[in-house]
Amino acid sequence: MRLRAAINWLHRWIGLVAAGFLLVAGLSGALLAWYEELDAWFAPGLLTVPRASSQQVPQQVPLDPVVLRERVQAAYPDRWVNHLPLSQPPGRAAVFYVVPRPGAAADAPAMLQVQVNPFTGDVLGDRVTGEARWGAKHVMPFVYRLHHSLALGLFGTVTFGFVSVLWTIDCFLGFWLTLPARAREARASAPAVAPRPSWWRRWWPAWWVRWSAGGHKRVLDLHRAGGLWLWAMLFVFAWSSVAFNLTPAYDAVMRPWLSFQPTARAVPARAAPQPTPGMDWARAIRTGRELMAQQARANGFQVEREDLLFYDARKALFSYYVRSSRDVRERVGRTLVAFDANTGELRTVWLPTGAASGDTVTSWIGGLHMAALWGWPFQAFVTLAGLGVALLSVTGVLIWKKKADARRAARRLRGS
Repeated sequence: MRLRAAINWLHRWIGLVAAGFLLVAGLSGALLAWYEELDAWFAPGLLTVPRASSQQVPQQVPLDPVVLRERVQAAYPDRWVNHLPLSQPPGRAAVFYVVPRPGAAADAPAMLQVQVNPFTGDVLGDRVTGEARWGAKHVMPFVYRLHHSLALGLFGTVTFGFVSVLWTIDCFLGFWLTLPARAREARASAPAVAPRPSWWRRWWPAWWVRWSAGGHKRVLDLHRAGGLWLWAMLFVFAWSSVAFNLTPAYDAVMRPWLSFQPTARAVPARAAPQPTPGMDWARAIRTGRELMAQQARANGFQVEREDLLFYDARKALFSYYVRSSRDVRERVGRTLVAFDANTGELRTVWLPTGAASGDTVTSWIGGLHMAALWGWPFQAFVTLAGLGVALLSVTGVLIWKKKADARRAARRLRGS
């Protein structure tokens, strides 16, 4: 009984500390499950490209990605275009990211997201990443920042990471508290005359809500049953949030017993940045394709779509991303080959699944967290789960308040 009381105390206070954070995370996450759809709805002129009728253009063919990059570079001569999108969904703009050149003004935005018509090369507009600004086109980026860091930058990211660690622990504490008490504890509190029902029979009511019961019982049941039905997804949300926001803590738990591949982050930086790669972007695309084809043959996977080419000036390194049969996420390919931007020498390969157990687990929980697989049915489920997180936060606070009010009333009676 003392153990149960201690776990209940921990569950209560972790829940109170995390409630506000999880309320924001749950509501914003419910929206982020539909990020691309809502983003296009809020900013259609920026993100969508209407298809021309067959009478106007019999067959629309996107411009070469290198040509599009040159158009963007010409439109932003004081900045670097270090991302090259190699595909985009039908009807969507090509998205480029441009960063300041050395010596740029201190108040210059760290990164701009530029949208381009892939058929004409016209720049449709841009927006600052990582900032909250007024206007419909900034709504979903702000929701993302709110979800990831409470829009507080690094401080918010790390704080959310620590809250996610507490949330992960609380997932197990809350689950344990739903389990029926052991027979010895139950007899000590209320001696039974008739044979006791089985353990499963005693646990079964915890999964259901007594809708006809009083308000407090209904709130208690919503909190307990909601946590049980959503438990697996709550744990995925919690632990993947640690991976996103507090990677050292995630690595400290996972790396001792799971394997991980080296990433492009492990490639050392140069003594001085190299702003211009030694090979041009067209050759870099060809090199990436050749290296990826070699890895596909060697590791037995299929390339389904090429997605992105990124240049890291600090390391003089190109990273070529595709979506392959090893990917979990549907809309974003994370299968990677990274190679020297001067010589084309392969520096690292990273496969989302099948190469290292830790990366496979991380890819799956990350994809589940972001509703990035199984289409709209799973997006709808993640939305419901996000609302469930908010509901559990609210009902947890209401349960605490009800019990706190009862304790205060009891103390007043004893005092009188």
